[in-house]
Amino acid sequence: MASQEEPGTSIPPNVLSKLNPDFVQFFWDVLSKRPRDVSIEELRAHPEKYRAPTAIDTSKCERVADYEVTSKDGAKIPVRVYHPDPEKHGNGPYPVHMNHHGGGFVIGDLFTDGRLCLSMREAGVVVVDVNYRHCPETMFGKAFQDAWAAIEWVINSSSTLNIDPSSVSVGGISAGGHISFVLQHMARDAGLPLKLCLASVPPTTDCLSYHSPADSPYPSFSEFANGPVLPWDRIKYFGQSVFPPETRDEIRKMWPEWWLAPIKAPNFKGLCPTFIRTAECDMLRDEGEAYGRKLVEGGNKVMIKRYLGAVHTMMYLPPENDQRRSYDEDAIRALREAHGLAK
Repeated sequence: MASQEEPGTSIPPNVLSKLNPDFVQFFWDVLSKRPRDVSIEELRAHPEKYRAPTAIDTSKCERVADYEVTSKDGAKIPVRVYHPDPEKHGNGPYPVHMNHHGGGFVIGDLFTDGRLCLSMREAGVVVVDVNYRHCPETMFGKAFQDAWAAIEWVINSSSTLNIDPSSVSVGGISAGGHISFVLQHMARDAGLPLKLCLASVPPTTDCLSYHSPADSPYPSFSEFANGPVLPWDRIKYFGQSVFPPETRDEIRKMWPEWWLAPIKAPNFKGLCPTFIRTAECDMLRDEGEAYGRKLVEGGNKVMIKRYLGAVHTMMYLPPENDQRRSYDEDAIRALREAHGLAK
């Protein structure tokens, strides 16, 4: 649900006291002045006007190439592939990391995580950024099929892409973290051993179908419902596109329950190592960490890091921000260790 969020225009005192001072300044200088209440039609017509301030076009960057993946129903899914510098990391074949942006299953594109993908390839891995289909134009659930098709395409294209098909990891931010959790279960069931699931600020419940913050069993969901980034109003906005009242029951019947809420997956055994990153001042904090505890109960290797004073979109702060720098460094370290590249 991260990326082109509509921030609020104020910060409640109970939240302000917890926030990192650098973010507070960035909020007043930049985020609080961004457009609010933008319609889906306007977002689709002029995406460039509403992208996060740190979003960039990386299509012309060195060692970056665009491809299309065919999803299960024949739809064409754009992906952007980032190769590491061979002078730093050798000539390959390289491990590969699949990235999935956030945006509430509604917004986001190949610009959203451009800086993050450029950063992650510094681990010595190929990064494949997957622009899965969004709601409401596409029914919820298709994103998981798109993401799985991208994994299959990468493995089948290993020679072309110069990657090692036995060293695959998945990850994503917010909705992309949700997708990654579903993928780690699908991979286990398909006999595909993933090296890592790298999920940031992930929703793990079907919170987009809630009627109020009180529907959540997790305290952070109510505590930060009026926070400066991803407040309840924004979750409700996404929910209207993801689970329209007229098709909500149909959507629930189409897919396994745990696709809607990964924390309800029936089997938490035998899953890949997982690194979950949460933000202290985020509605989704507690449910992301609760998923991590389920992984521990299933006997899996798990690391959870809560970034203190951070908000849901900490990874989209300016590159010089200390929290953002720490976030990037943690991702590079985790990818290197997972793929056996650590020195």
